[in-house]
Amino acid sequence: MIPGIILDTYDEGERNALSDAMDVMTEAFDPAFGEAWTLSQLAGVMMMPGTWLTIARVDAAAMGFALVRSVLDECELLLLAVHPSWRGRGIGQVLLVDSLKTARRRGIRSMNLEVRSSNTAIKLYEKIGFEYVHRRPGYYRGSDGQLYDALSFRIEMIG
Repeated sequence: MIPGIILDTYDEGERNALSDAMDVMTEAFDPAFGEAWTLSQLAGVMMMPGTWLTIARVDAAAMGFALVRSVLDECELLLLAVHPSWRGRGIGQVLLVDSLKTARRRGIRSMNLEVRSSNTAIKLYEKIGFEYVHRRPGYYRGSDGQLYDALSFRIEMIG
């Protein structure tokens, strides 16, 4: 674990947590790819049962977050973001591993995710054990109207 990192997990749309996630998302997601969510989208998903948001903090400042939604014994990693000034320090991996541990504790047996086909985070997902499932052509629409493919990945969490 990174020295000084604290993970706070929220099962409801706590206002400060949503604000922290939005601050990170604004910096982390390049608008060219159209992947960032609005505050109302984030708040709406947080109201759904089985959803949790984990914020990674260093000295109380939000450096990254993971958003997961579960239904029965499956879940989906909806968003994973690390502030650009904290990339390359393992925060994304800490958030991903913590999300998998939380899912296991909740009785979840598999996690799915979708990611833009050119996103460098794919290396992290594969390192952790996610396996490629399929491609969704033109899933993301960039700010200039250009379409980008999404890749779907899955990890089984048996035992």
